[in-house]
Amino acid sequence: MDRLSAPLPRLLVFAKAPVPGRVKTRLAGVLGTRGAARLYRVLLLRTLAMATATALGPVELWCAPDSRHGFFSACRRAYGVRLCRQRSGDLGARMAHALRRTLIAGDSALLIGGDCVSLSEAELRAAAAHLAGGADAVLGPAADGGYVLIGLRRPCRRLFVGIAWGTPQVLAATRRRLHRLGVNWSELAPGWDLDTPADLRRWRRLQVDSASPKASVV
Repeated sequence: MDRLSAPLPRLLVFAKAPVPGRVKTRLAGVLGTRGAARLYRVLLLRTLAMATATALGPVELWCAPDSRHGFFSACRRAYGVRLCRQRSGDLGARMAHALRRTLIAGDSALLIGGDCVSLSEAELRAAAAHLAGGADAVLGPAADGGYVLIGLRRPCRRLFVGIAWGTPQVLAATRRRLHRLGVNWSELAPGWDLDTPADLRRWRRLQVDSASPKASVV
């Protein structure tokens, strides 16, 4: 039997309202606050297009601080995604809440950021296959020491408590926690986020190499 004949995971995409000065702040020195916000919108649209094209489970856009920004409404119309509001708290609390909402309903879940440039349909399908094949969790390691994807088959709140979010120790701490909790997990090949000027230069080179029409957006 094809492993993906098992129930398909719901895709949860975390995103912030693209307000200048509040997204991609480390790129503001290069792009300006408006340019950084415009780049963030480009990346989020790319992620939603990729997630919906993967044809796994339903796609939900988890919005911060809420779902009232007009850009989120435009995403819903364009991609047919459901809008959900992130709860308050640190990143761990917000991820744990979103995942629990899905997992207690009986679905498995994959959670990704809206701006991870390295993720493709292939990685999402591979992550879904790991869960369908019996892994309790799946991680997509990031080059900066965090992760670009996490998938679960059942709630695991303790996985997200006491982690120093935004530091290079996130992935290592999460691995230790998974081991300590006795969770059987798999990992994808390492990916990367677009957060720094060096990341931006790398992304632009890839855009040029692939002759993407998005290369001229920023």
